[in-house]
Amino acid sequence: MRKKWPVLAALLVCGMLALGGYAHLAGADGGEPGSETDPLVSKSFVEEYVARYVSEALGEGRGSGDFQWRVASVPAGQEFTGGAGMEFILRTGRAVAVDPTGSGIPDVTAGTNLSAGREVAPNHLYIIPRSDGRGLRAQTDVIVMYRGATGK
Repeated sequence: MRKKWPVLAALLVCGMLALGGYAHLAGADGGEPGSETDPLVSKSFVEEYVARYVSEALGEGRGSGDFQWRVASVPAGQEFTGGAGMEFILRTGRAVAVDPTGSGIPDVTAGTNLSAGREVAPNHLYIIPRSDGRGLRAQTDVIVMYRGATGK
């Protein structure tokens, strides 16, 4: 029986060390749940991260507010031009397209290209592709709904 004691003692010590190591790993502090150090994240962490990413991607982090629809009144005879990517919709009145480049203004609603001097259709969505003076000239007092930076 004396020969069994050293073997049992060695097994007991190894078992205790293994359990102690496992307990250390199981109880390791991974940080606050939902923090960047915790590999499992909470729903609120994901929602915050996505909201922050989307607002930065849309430019809202710069405080530009370019992605909110705004309304402008343009008196007869005046021009309303847009910056690159500006979208606009003629809500009331009559206007013609202004296009110094000759490339036209994409009419997303009709799937056509509006050339200079042609009448702007009401309630159609138009997109200004570049900041090169494209827009509209009001024939009567008009109201334009737009989103993005204006040319002036």
